[in-house]
Amino acid sequence: MRAPLWVALFVAVGGVVAWLAMPSRGVTPAPPATATMEGEAVSTTDAAAALAAMREASRAWLDHTVTVVVEGARVDATRERLGARVDGAHLQALAGELADARSVLRRAHGRDKAAVPALAGQAATPIVVPVPYVLDTQAALAALVQMKDELDVAPVDARYDFKTHELSADKPGKRIDAWATLARVDEALAAGRTEVGAVVQPVAATRPATRFAGVSTDAVLGWFETKYARDLKHEARTFNLRLAASRLDGYVVLPGETFDFNAVVGPRTEMMGYRVAPVIAQGELVDGIGGGTCQIAGTLHAASFFAGLEIPDRRPHTRPSFYIKMGLDAAVAYPAVDLQLTNPLPFPVVLHETVEHGVVRAEILGPRRTEDVTFGRRIDEVVRFAEKETPDPALPKGARELKQRGIPGFKVTRWRILRDGPFAVREHHQDYYPPTTQIWRVGTGPDDPKFEANDDGHPEYVADQYLFITQGPDIQGPHGSDMVESRVAGKTGEYGWTVREGYAKETHGTRAKGSADKDTENREGVD
Repeated sequence: MRAPLWVALFVAVGGVVAWLAMPSRGVTPAPPATATMEGEAVSTTDAAAALAAMREASRAWLDHTVTVVVEGARVDATRERLGARVDGAHLQALAGELADARSVLRRAHGRDKAAVPALAGQAATPIVVPVPYVLDTQAALAALVQMKDELDVAPVDARYDFKTHELSADKPGKRIDAWATLARVDEALAAGRTEVGAVVQPVAATRPATRFAGVSTDAVLGWFETKYARDLKHEARTFNLRLAASRLDGYVVLPGETFDFNAVVGPRTEMMGYRVAPVIAQGELVDGIGGGTCQIAGTLHAASFFAGLEIPDRRPHTRPSFYIKMGLDAAVAYPAVDLQLTNPLPFPVVLHETVEHGVVRAEILGPRRTEDVTFGRRIDEVVRFAEKETPDPALPKGARELKQRGIPGFKVTRWRILRDGPFAVREHHQDYYPPTTQIWRVGTGPDDPKFEANDDGHPEYVADQYLFITQGPDIQGPHGSDMVESRVAGKTGEYGWTVREGYAKETHGTRAKGSADKDTENREGVD
């Protein structure tokens, strides 16, 4: 009895499956139709051909230019660059819908035509298929951020203009709001528009001219000069000197305000206009972007020292510099090594630094000068430098050439005495300049009786053991200057001291091409 029951059940289920598999007699195929995407014909009978045509049309759509308008400036970018991406799965589904006369898309298009009596009997209008896309937010933001880098305008702070002898006006800047502009890009893509207005916000200057009303440059509160080489070899370095000085010239420091060298001068990069020139890296001279900036910082530091400004952040170099005395130099390297100066005076001061005729001159200006300021320096200890020999087959066997002149290390005490009438304030600090290794090239090649060593051109480093410099309104220096110097050479203040004191056995290579110039600490050189 169970067998007939199972047979009946099997027949019933099979019938249901067969009925479900049969085409629905209630769905009427749509009449023949044509289709387009971005004006290009798309097949409505062959899904593969439709997909190929739509992919080509989508590619053209992505490559189409959209113009982003930024307050008068116009930037053209493709839809793809602005983050548009074709939705491949959706595109494939559309190709199948177009090739299927019973699809919802085709039947809906047929009903629309039948519902309008005026269109009855006429050729069907094409099915216009939009490009299915999604927005890649990260790619769109990357494109907009690049536009920001090109079109954002930084505000211009007020500063003292030494050409007009007046405060220059501050100017507002502008910046593109990338996220708000992204929303507009999305709207424009959806609506098919090819022009987008960027959202731009004004940026006010942080140092408006109204803050500096009444600033005075009547008196030089402190000054200092250093020399630089003007020959063609140092042309890039001279360019860097002028560029860095221009960034801080005319800067106004209000009472209690701190000047930050790195923040004002900015990164020393090619993008900021700096060139390759020698810099000090771990005690050795190497080529680097922005070489020379330390001389601008050191000269400014010395002027600020004599002007009585506070110096909360200053570091010495990792080797003495030939252009400035030990104790007055200032190393800077963006962004980690900085120079900061604080104005303790009851009035604003103006920074002024020029680079011309072989002299870097820094001045701190204000309404009046009342203090005499003394810089004192004592060399407490001299540290022997190491010597290194590097075999070189390009030199004759046994010949020696001085690749890098050694400089002993120095531990120094420096102090500042500020006198204002009967009152005086004394400060003291310690600086350490590590020794610089002396490097020799030692020949291993064939003999050459005419060989002459091309030694490092820097001279032996000479520094007075005791040095005192005083500046101020009560000082009568030579040639009408307000600065006087006094010095005691000691064992380190005369040429030949490194050999005489046993710090080096020799200072010149084999038949060297003349000895180095024996200038003072103010010798034109590199930092």
